[in-house]
Amino acid sequence: MHKKTELYEQRLKKLIEEVTLYPVSCERLAMGRGDLAWLDGVLAGGAKIVQLRDKDSDGLHLFEKARIFRQKTREAGALFIVNDRVDIALMSGADGVHLGNSDIPASEVRALAPDLIIGVSCNTEEQAASAENRGASYFNIGPLYATQTKDGLSAFLGPAAIQAFSARSALPFTVMGGIKKEHIPELTAMGARRLAVVTALTRADDIAAETRSWLDAIKKATTLA
Repeated sequence: MHKKTELYEQRLKKLIEEVTLYPVSCERLAMGRGDLAWLDGVLAGGAKIVQLRDKDSDGLHLFEKARIFRQKTREAGALFIVNDRVDIALMSGADGVHLGNSDIPASEVRALAPDLIIGVSCNTEEQAASAENRGASYFNIGPLYATQTKDGLSAFLGPAAIQAFSARSALPFTVMGGIKKEHIPELTAMGARRLAVVTALTRADDIAAETRSWLDAIKKATTLA
């Protein structure tokens, strides 16, 4: 358990209180649009957090892109998370980093960067149960449904995993993996409050309008849950 700094507390408070929709970038699934065009769209639509997920760019290109993400998210009052790359997160001044199970251990990142929000991917209940002790600020449950963003996946957790996983940890959590708008009522009824999406927004004709539509749908479903 790490000592919580004032900056960390501010970031975590924003995550818990303001984030409902969690847009994640994927340029190769963005209908020919770049990550910066996607960013402008989700921020214009009212997103309070964005994750830069870029597995293809070299280090310099990713760093330059992250600096622009940081500037624009700061101006919009949104949190900025970098996928995988702790170095890029730190050098760009990001609010946090999201780590997969084959990335640098969250405990090592926490020791290096006590101010960062650290998210960890959880595919099993045991991973969710250990997330806090590993230094995580939040954990992600997924993939829930079939998804195009990761290759080689054949097993999906389904919405029932939300209650099972969240019962193992008091940390805030996100859910991800093939989520469509029609899934929102079921997911919020299961206790999900932060829905992470990729193609639902990257492939939208009007990213800003679709972001607003998702935010409205989550708010409505959460009120009824």
